[in-house]
Amino acid sequence: MAIFKGAGVAIVTPMYEDGKVNYDKLEELLEYQIANSTDAIIICGTTGESATMTHGEHLKTIKFAIDKVNKRVPVIAGTGSNCTETAIMMSKEAASYGADALLVVTPYYNKATQKGLIAHYTAVANAVPETPIIMYNVPSRTGCNLQPATVATLVKNVKNIVGLKAASGDLSQIAKTVSLAGEDLELYSGNDDQVLPILSLGGLGVISVLSNVAPKETHDMVMKFFEGDTKGAAKIQIDAIPLINALFCEVNPIPVKTALNLMGMNVGPLRMPLCEMEEASKETLIKAMKNFGIKLA
Repeated sequence: MAIFKGAGVAIVTPMYEDGKVNYDKLEELLEYQIANSTDAIIICGTTGESATMTHGEHLKTIKFAIDKVNKRVPVIAGTGSNCTETAIMMSKEAASYGADALLVVTPYYNKATQKGLIAHYTAVANAVPETPIIMYNVPSRTGCNLQPATVATLVKNVKNIVGLKAASGDLSQIAKTVSLAGEDLELYSGNDDQVLPILSLGGLGVISVLSNVAPKETHDMVMKFFEGDTKGAAKIQIDAIPLINALFCEVNPIPVKTALNLMGMNVGPLRMPLCEMEEASKETLIKAMKNFGIKLA
């Protein structure tokens, strides 16, 4: 059984004006996502501003999401770190709360060789042997690229390393990864503008920023593909491209938090060093949201 099939939302972390996590609003967002057909919740990923959370906040937010969702859809907890011991600690805690899976990003800043990546992921996986792990490859943020042979080695040799969130943007690399890893790999798109190409390579879905503002459409795009309506799926993908581009015209999650606030969701500010969106970018975002049919407050 795959961890999930469809559209999983890389959910934002709402905050009060003083920067503290707004758990009441987070509960509202979780309910909104589930009501609009989201197939999984990814909590405390990049979009959730995990990089500027304390370990205590990070773990409390993961536990809150797991408890509130209460097994209605899978909850996947972001527990990666550039320190293997920290990633192990976070992963063990999230597993103890009942996380359905863990999303573990490649070590950033200090990077790692491919040998080091195999050692890192194996150590984390061995610390939580009953919890599935999705590796997260996003070289543009980490300066570290999980090579296809490395992915294949890990999914074939470590029983609970099962998935890859592929956000390299390199479809040739992703195709090679699938070729080497075969049926041992559960593949998810990490880029909203490449959902259909990755599904066509055997992907099971997307871990999505777009789903924050368009959960039903993102779910429908994936499901139409699986139902054989590739034309309908492609229409949603193509129609969403201007909105996706707007959601990434400044560094994520600046635009998506801005978009949710424009929708009246009141998810609050960003934590520094992230800052408010430039007015010109905001105008582009507003136009794209309206053109996609999203109602603004």
